[in-house]
Amino acid sequence: MNQVVLVGRLVENPTVTETENGKKYTYINLAVPRAFKSADGTYETDFIRCVLWNGVAANTSEYCHTGDILGIKGRLQNHKYDDKDNNTKYVTEVIAERVTFLSTNHKKDVTEVKNVE
Repeated sequence: MNQVVLVGRLVENPTVTETENGKKYTYINLAVPRAFKSADGTYETDFIRCVLWNGVAANTSEYCHTGDILGIKGRLQNHKYDDKDNNTKYVTEVIAERVTFLSTNHKKDVTEVKNVE
């Protein structure tokens, strides 16, 4: 089973982009604090890249801003690409299937029922 649940703060305002075939998407980075302290006694934070598609992307972009707390439910996806120097790069990201606005002025649960890709 490939399922991810995250709660964290939005690092920057989301911006929706449209593909050539009309699908909307946005990338967001979520600052997710770890549940345990490091060796020096501090809580560290992971910055996790998430991809939102179509209605989920549009609603999140409209209602959420830097610093808002979001809940994300989705799945992990890996892909690779070749950079301009022909080096193979690997990317792991969360494909968000549901976004819940936890600390915005709009308490809303955004779900895209269709395939999110």
